[in-house]
Amino acid sequence: MGAVYDGASRLAPDTRLPARHRRGALRVRIQFAGAAREVTGSCHLVRANGATVALDCGLFQGRRAESRAQNEELPVDPAALDAIVLSHAHIDHAGRLPLLVARGFRGPIYCTPATRDLSAIMLADSAHIQEMDAQHLAKRGRPHAAPLYAQRDVLQTISQMIGVPYGRPIDVVRGFTAAFSDAGHILGSASVSLDVNEGTTTKRLVFSGDVGRKGLPIIRDPQPPIGAHGVILESTYGDRDHASTAVARAELARVVNETAARGGRILVPAFAVGRTQELVYDLHELLSLGEIAHIPIYIDSPLATAATGVYEMHPDAYDQSEPGVRNLEHLFRDQFVRYVRDVEESKRLNTLVGPMIIISASGMAESGRILHHLEHGAPDPRNTVLIVGFQAEHTLGRRIVERRPLLRIYGEEVPLRARVEILNGYSAHADRTELRLWLEAVRKASPALGPVWLVHGEQSAQAAFGNALGADGFAVEAPARGETRSL
Repeated sequence: MGAVYDGASRLAPDTRLPARHRRGALRVRIQFAGAAREVTGSCHLVRANGATVALDCGLFQGRRAESRAQNEELPVDPAALDAIVLSHAHIDHAGRLPLLVARGFRGPIYCTPATRDLSAIMLADSAHIQEMDAQHLAKRGRPHAAPLYAQRDVLQTISQMIGVPYGRPIDVVRGFTAAFSDAGHILGSASVSLDVNEGTTTKRLVFSGDVGRKGLPIIRDPQPPIGAHGVILESTYGDRDHASTAVARAELARVVNETAARGGRILVPAFAVGRTQELVYDLHELLSLGEIAHIPIYIDSPLATAATGVYEMHPDAYDQSEPGVRNLEHLFRDQFVRYVRDVEESKRLNTLVGPMIIISASGMAESGRILHHLEHGAPDPRNTVLIVGFQAEHTLGRRIVERRPLLRIYGEEVPLRARVEILNGYSAHADRTELRLWLEAVRKASPALGPVWLVHGEQSAQAAFGNALGADGFAVEAPARGETRSL
């Protein structure tokens, strides 16, 4: 495991905008190296005072050949990178860190303690999946590439991670100070306030990370940073509002009961971290209230099982206003919930008869055990494929959302005859209204707020969101990948 930052004696936990800011000679350059007019591959390089700091370095996801080429081409020479500040553990934000390390990066990686613990299992799982996918395709005689990195690179990456609590400023590198605030997206997720200092001049860049929603179970609501001169803001759902969490729970109950009545199974591609735990929480609540049929629930994801263990290690991050989280003993464990670990047990699920719920990774159905369940279950009209999260362009999950009649799984065409249901209320991303409120809170404490750069969104969503923010008086732009802007 990585270290825990102990520098509280050097810096007071004060994240207010520095009063000494003035527009002087200090020049801060930001290169948008990923998640620029797209949703995957989050990475932004901040350069000033002869130093370079990366905000995230995630994997690109989508068309395999295209994503592979994007992932192999790092946006910065590892030797020229001084430090990394990581917003959270999702693979599209952290997934290329071991590749940076494999190619020589030995600097610090700052994140929250929960992000460090989740990254340890998620990056190990990423390396394992790459290895297994290559072996599986090789057995079928399909083209494949070598894994981007190995388990030893993951171990080295975790050893370089330094856990920093929310609200505690830290010297990242000379002239750079960072502090985390709770983003409310997944356990340990953070927005970053990055102060760049030179003499008497300070400029604050705020990186939203992925902003969560108010009222989600388990974790606390997002806490916008206090003050900014420029903001890098995610825009995943900048063009729409979500259904409420109450509506999502009611729709979940309907889908479960209707599918059970047909004798089918509910197949749920779900992110192992965050989404799976929220679904287990809601299913437990629905079962306890007698609102869904008592059918078995299988969590068929070693990563989700391990991630649930990390959640259980960090009850300090829970939202104690939620009644369910106060009963820690049964928060994720229940007589109807079974965590599937070994491969043979996973395979046996496809031989069982009767209604059941199978929650499995990956969330965009690009890898992992969910592929085997879709291969077996997608042709059966009694079944339901339940989509509970964002599906990026060119992913299998997006093709399911589009209800393509044929799905390509492991190089074979599989007919999609199962019912497809989409529950947007389970998104862990803030919607259009929630993002605007978050940004307004930042602006309220920012007398010198300058540009707002939209990232982590498809172009249509960014265009709609940018127009709305422009009408509210924000200076908004959505840079393309590789472009650089000044603060």
